Amino acid sequence: MNSTNFRMPARRLAVVAAATALAAGPAALAGAGSAQATGEHGSASAAVLRTGLDVALLDKSVNAPLTVSLNEVHAPQSAQKTLLTADLEGVDEGRPFSVLRAEVADAKATVEGERAESSTTLAKARVHVPGLPLLSLIELEKVTSKAVCETGRTPLASATLPGSVTVLGKRVTLTSDGTTEVTVPGVGEVRLDLSRTETTSRTAAATALHLKVAVNPSKLNVAEVNGTVTLAEAKCEAPVAPAEEQAAPAESEESRTADVQPQGARAEQPTGADLAETGGDSRTPYIAGAAVALLAAGGAGVALSRRGRRN
Repeated sequence: MNSTNFRMPARRLAVVAAATALAAGPAALAGAGSAQATGEHGSASAAVLRTGLDVALLDKSVNAPLTVSLNEVHAPQSAQKTLLTADLEGVDEGRPFSVLRAEVADAKATVEGERAESSTTLAKARVHVPGLPLLSLIELEKVTSKAVCETGRTPLASATLPGSVTVLGKRVTLTSDGTTEVTVPGVGEVRLDLSRTETTSRTAAATALHLKVAVNPSKLNVAEVNGTVTLAEAKCEAPVAPAEEQAAPAESEESRTADVQPQGARAEQPTGADLAETGGDSRTPYIAGAAVALLAAGGAGVALSRRGRRN
């Protein structure tokens, strides 16, 4: 009686193990073998000038936003425009005013193969804000920025500055990096962040000058101007490296899988060079797994049966 009770679960276990191996085999191998690379092509962008200013008007209770950019390009593009004007309702009776004048204002962005690169150059430039038609926010000789991102290499970001600039009519000596604050009584304050660079494993960004502006000209119907001005900005992101092809299974594993086949299994024609070498087909791993499970379960049943007779 005890022998019967031990043999029946063992047989059932063998059947269940075989069914489980056959059902789970395709799904398990499909999950392990479906590695798909989603390659990004990289990106690059550049801008000579970008503003984000709020202009408060004397005859209105709201601020008029001034958001403009010069030579903002995305790969593969380039631009060399040297003059930027803007119209702002309620300022100087609606007449256009000059935001930037420069002798050189270049922006370039390229992505070729495994390399993304962008650069900007601004030279002999004057930047103006509303309400200060004669006084420049900043005057400078030359600034540049560059960002280079290449697959498999450390991204690079750099920016160059002149020795000095003129801010709100005041000559200011610059250092290689850091922050400089300029205050002009009766006009306002300007904070300069110099040579801002940032890199990650795949990206790089460089800005030659970032100005935080707070001026109160009280001219041309302008009460206050607050916001930011960015000069010579370059960014890039490296293309993603292509995924490596998955290595073929080891020969020893293939041989073991091909040798362990249950009797009566029908062999199908191989569909590739690898299958021709091993003599198995795409179902061989699943059948082999079921056979192993049957053998293990059968061995356990025999051992238990003998133990029952002995008792």
